[in-house]
Amino acid sequence: MQQGGYGGGGGGMLPQQQQQQQQQQPYMTVPPQQPTSADEVRTLWIGDLQYWMDENYLYTCFAHTGEVASVKVIRNKQTSQSEGYGFIEFTSRGGAERVLQSYNGTIMPNGGQNFRMNWATFSAGERRHDDSPDYSIFVGDLAADVTDYLLQETFRTRYSSVKGAKVVIDRLTGRTKGYGFVKFSDESEQIRAMTEMQGVLCSTRPMRVGPASNKNPTTQPKAPYQNPQGAQSENDPNNTTIFVGNLDPNVTDDHLRQVFGQYGELVHVKIPSAKRCGFVQFADRSCAEGALQALNGTLLGGQNVRLSWGRSPSNKQTQTDPNQWNGGGGYYGYGQGYENYGYAPPPPAGQDPNMYGSYPAGYANYQPPQQQQQMGYS
Repeated sequence: MQQGGYGGGGGGMLPQQQQQQQQQQPYMTVPPQQPTSADEVRTLWIGDLQYWMDENYLYTCFAHTGEVASVKVIRNKQTSQSEGYGFIEFTSRGGAERVLQSYNGTIMPNGGQNFRMNWATFSAGERRHDDSPDYSIFVGDLAADVTDYLLQETFRTRYSSVKGAKVVIDRLTGRTKGYGFVKFSDESEQIRAMTEMQGVLCSTRPMRVGPASNKNPTTQPKAPYQNPQGAQSENDPNNTTIFVGNLDPNVTDDHLRQVFGQYGELVHVKIPSAKRCGFVQFADRSCAEGALQALNGTLLGGQNVRLSWGRSPSNKQTQTDPNQWNGGGGYYGYGQGYENYGYAPPPPAGQDPNMYGSYPAGYANYQPPQQQQQMGYS
């Protein structure tokens, strides 16, 4: 069967030529309309897109059908780079079904790879004005080839309430950071998944699953505290230390170790004597990032913890201070008064919690940690 044809003789165009014709193509980038039943779904998901495959490219692949209503490539809101997938809405379900059956698995023009397509999924929770709670989990140790779609489908095959998934991408390298989040609309399925999916393979690696802050639309976010250490600690790629503020007095080192250990290997955990704060040092930066993003604002003991980056070992004034872990000389440069670091600074640009909102309008956004979530420990 002849491929999409590029709409009349365009099959030999290179990516640069496609971009030159972009202004001449009548493609639309409005988001897919929300169907009210499965029979009305006429939108296809398309994945494994290369960085240069934009709306114009996708439109020209299927323009000959005369049934393309809109095209949308999902882009990172920080870098504007393609996330590698998008949506194509057709004027009828039949048109979408014919394209899916004819093109899925065939070679993409000028792409050197096969079309990877499926029906777009729209759950009841995925509405433009979705005020229902989200129940999220953290997923770590992800293989480099895991995409949003693969992560979502790994869980969706077992839990019908999965609303979406997001693999966190490094805004500088464009590569995965090795962790992500999965959203549920059913709290009981979220709780089950944290146990049942622990160690289950996603692509080629077993997943590490842990709790994450949930979305509660009625709760107002806490005012951020501006950490005087500034961006120096946040942007230090060697810094793996998290400051934990506003600790419940009954929380112990072991409690912190149990909660934070779900996100990766720990080097050291310490709550200085008589201080309502603590420090958690990870062996790996990405694990620390995942824990900070997932646990900030969650309920530990009886209080919501406030997380921020601690000062890295490379930045502390005295590298060999024997008291750095017992509060005598301050930990990693935090001297007297570090108990006041009770609020976390705004997340760094590369850790924007709203990255989970990269879907087109109509897809629920991931929200910053707001709802109280009891972190279980015994």
